[in-house]
Amino acid sequence: MRINKKKFIYLISPNKVYKNFYRDLKEVLKTKKISFFQMRFKNYSLKKKIEIGKKIKKICKQTNVKFLVNDSPWLAKEINADGCHLGQKDKSVKEARELINNKIIGITCHNSLKFARNAINDGADYIAFGAFFPSKTKKVKYKANLQLLKKLKISANIHVVAIGGINNLNYKKLLLNKADFLAISGYIWNNKKLKPVDTIEYLK
Repeated sequence: MRINKKKFIYLISPNKVYKNFYRDLKEVLKTKKISFFQMRFKNYSLKKKIEIGKKIKKICKQTNVKFLVNDSPWLAKEINADGCHLGQKDKSVKEARELINNKIIGITCHNSLKFARNAINDGADYIAFGAFFPSKTKKVKYKANLQLLKKLKISANIHVVAIGGINNLNYKKLLLNKADFLAISGYIWNNKKLKPVDTIEYLK
């Protein structure tokens, strides 16, 4: 994966598809600051996820953003996404690779260098550390710190996504400490003061 420093945002979907979601998504992706969009809908049926995923895929293709599916390599294959993101309890990187071949595979490593090194050995394209800050999007079970980023970057050559409570007030700390991409959701989709597309202006 190539890194464009201007496209450091790894955007995660809101928890549900709301009335103007597709319009807002298109506007946000057009800002050219998003490298990846991850579809993460936990409460929809498989049929509904396929339907939603196909619509999102078109928007991502139009805006040159990589489209990833959370949890399910099978679903990523079904809708021909650019890859998938795995949790520690999902299929292994090796199992996912059998399904989607050379497409992008990333994996959550919480705050564990051991998990990260295992993922690297298994051939993951990127690893995700977090949560770095308190988050309202999901319950925080694992807390990561900046030293974790530095330690991994010294010993390994892999792209790192930072996740957890990232907003316009704290994002620069992560970029300055070697995070390649910032996974953001709540700040963009649940912002009470700004529309989704306007939140991006504060991430420079």
